[in-house]
Amino acid sequence: MQIIDRRRNPQGKSLSNRQRFLRRAKRQITEAVRQASSERRIKDVADGERIVIPSDGLREPQFRHDPETGQQDGVVPGNKTFREGDRIPRPAKGGGRGAGRDGSPDGDGSDAFGFVLSREEFLDIFLEDLELPDLMKQTVGRSEHTTSERAGFAVNGSPTNINLLRTMRNSLSRRIALRRPSNDELEALRLEIAEAERTAPDSRRLDELRIRLGLLERRTREIPYLDPMDIRFNRYEAVPKPITQAVMFCLMDVSGSMSEAMKDLAKRFFMLLYLFIQRRYRHVEIVFIRHTHKAEEVDEDTFFYSRETGGTVVSTALVEMRRVVAERFPVADWNIYAAQASDGDNLTADGPEVAAMLARDILPITQYFAYVEVSGGVGELLKTDSNLWRTYAPFSTSHRNFAARRVADRGDIYPVFRELFTPESQHA
Repeated sequence: MQIIDRRRNPQGKSLSNRQRFLRRAKRQITEAVRQASSERRIKDVADGERIVIPSDGLREPQFRHDPETGQQDGVVPGNKTFREGDRIPRPAKGGGRGAGRDGSPDGDGSDAFGFVLSREEFLDIFLEDLELPDLMKQTVGRSEHTTSERAGFAVNGSPTNINLLRTMRNSLSRRIALRRPSNDELEALRLEIAEAERTAPDSRRLDELRIRLGLLERRTREIPYLDPMDIRFNRYEAVPKPITQAVMFCLMDVSGSMSEAMKDLAKRFFMLLYLFIQRRYRHVEIVFIRHTHKAEEVDEDTFFYSRETGGTVVSTALVEMRRVVAERFPVADWNIYAAQASDGDNLTADGPEVAAMLARDILPITQYFAYVEVSGGVGELLKTDSNLWRTYAPFSTSHRNFAARRVADRGDIYPVFRELFTPESQHA
């Protein structure tokens, strides 16, 4: 028997209980979060998630009847085995949880337990153990200003903020509902009375018209044209606005030498990188650039799932990044980040051009440039340096905002990300 507390806890009083539960089931939740993140689109990974974990992993306290002692009465409808008065044999010891052959003929019968993690809880678990460095520009790193934005209407406020349109709309609706006579209606009635006085001053009709006019004028006095309850004021809220913005360029090699396993490693790295910058800025632009022997800016689906392949010319990706920066992201107003993932394969003759562009056009305008080289073998890195790795090697020691790492399998993603994005690694 299980006792479930279904009482409602208003005003967030269950928060402490929720946090205790998350701590108890931390291992199962962490595994479920990482599994869920691997199946998500990169831009959806920051949202909350419904997590399902097996109930036997929770180890919740339970009350159970001892199957060897005590008596139990029950009604078993629709059975074909027992009749009234039959004695039902006790189940084998340990079979009361629904697991095993005595409790369930199909095996483990424990139900899975599902609950929804909030966005912040999901990110806290997903980014656990990651030390996030401060990569902001020193002068305006975390400064913000606020601007007033319309936020609906209010029933009180400054006279200068009265919304005339909404106020008159409310007034008209109230007058129609209460059947307040209009000025046209009163004027028409007065003209009718004047005509009756001229043609039939002693008629009964004239008396009825005068009585009706009196009632309408009384209703007009009792139902004002504009009541204080009709007045609406424009409501404004102070909304924080970042003084600076951030843009992240994701450059990925999708040439024929990049296998699906390599692309999967690159995607996981870009997912972490996107979440990292999103947590630091309120507004983040993300630019996807894929390249073979030519490069183009694409959307997320094309970036990760397009089947197009070709040769490899890395300089085309840097040219495309330079073009996008010049057109949309002024260096004075934007914090620019770049991350590149490749298997290291590149046209030998393109190496000098890549080095020249990186030194002349890319590194001077970027806050940080991270290069991740993925290998094809599971758990094994390349024995010899690739063409692109040899091209980038001098920048690892001469530029503090450039870093390069290698990734062999999924287990390397988190350690490599921590190495790339910690203050110690950047100042090393």
